[in-house]
Amino acid sequence: MRIVVLGAGRVGAVMARDLASEDAFEVRVVDRDASRLAWIEERWGIPGERADFSLPSTVHRALDDADLAISAVPGFLGRRTLEAVIETKTNVVDIAFFPEDPFELDDLARRHGVTAIVDCGVAPGLSNLLVGHAVRQLNEAHRIAIYVGGLPSDPQPPYEYRAVFSPIDVIEEYTRPARIVVDGALVTRPALSDLEAIEIEGVGTLEAFNTDGLRTLMQTIACPDMVEKTLRYPGHAEKVKLLRETGLFSEEPVDVDGRDVRPIDLTTALLFPLWELGPGEEDLTAFRVTVEGLVEGASVRYDFDMVDRYDPATETTSMARTTGYTATVAARLLASGAISTPGVLAPEMLAADPNHVGFILEGLAQRGIDVRERFTD
Repeated sequence: MRIVVLGAGRVGAVMARDLASEDAFEVRVVDRDASRLAWIEERWGIPGERADFSLPSTVHRALDDADLAISAVPGFLGRRTLEAVIETKTNVVDIAFFPEDPFELDDLARRHGVTAIVDCGVAPGLSNLLVGHAVRQLNEAHRIAIYVGGLPSDPQPPYEYRAVFSPIDVIEEYTRPARIVVDGALVTRPALSDLEAIEIEGVGTLEAFNTDGLRTLMQTIACPDMVEKTLRYPGHAEKVKLLRETGLFSEEPVDVDGRDVRPIDLTTALLFPLWELGPGEEDLTAFRVTVEGLVEGASVRYDFDMVDRYDPATETTSMARTTGYTATVAARLLASGAISTPGVLAPEMLAADPNHVGFILEGLAQRGIDVRERFTD
């Protein structure tokens, strides 16, 4: 089977390597960055192709002979890239965290006979799968809370943070309003709001704040209270909020000595070097999903916990592992023919079949990513 990975970033490279380890797959990576493509080919022998994803025609050419695609492009390119992939009639697993509603492409996918598994990273992605798995076993769902964060193992001031995925997508998390469900109503709150302390075993106290990560769950799961929050080391949110409220994330130009300057361009130029995960630095992923509800009139609760860490043996960040391997295991499920329904599928929809949940969790466990499930009645 010929698989094309669109995007040669930190996560895209890891997905390509994981898939190429299987003889049944012939893998190619496509990206606009020739140096990344050369690095991947030199290190793992995976061929690359240079392309500009802003042009649908180049996506069409890149997938001309593909049996399966994985989209790992930045969020701002995600929607148009997924649409272009579907137009090629190629099944796809997508991890791009784009702001648009992916179900808007459902009719297009059905017309072209394409199965598109979207938001298939760690969160959204694995989190959605576990929510769907728990809700399927309830008579009623009452509360869903998702907490996830990619963090440096050794936090350093001033931000105690390193960007373990695309930094521009991190800033998008901090600026995009967060949609949550409260008392059965969809409400919007600012990102970084509703700060709370969370204890994560093996990590310690972290802070959690609202981000816009519920996404498809707001349409697919009936539950009166749902929230998704990002985890960071204490103090990070207030520092970033100060930058945002000062206007330093604005895309509106301001006049500086007669020149128009976008504040976001200056901010990213200063922040990204500070947030870069340097040589020898390691990361971790902290993750918790809680689902509460009723079974035959009795209150029950499911908790799913995971703490994953950098893998020194393969020099792979935890965020690349947890995001990338969720996608590559789902890709294997799709490649096996176990999923053949055309249309846009969110991970929680896969949980309708417990065999799909078991397949993905077992695939992650084989790669050293263990999710602990606790049931409380």
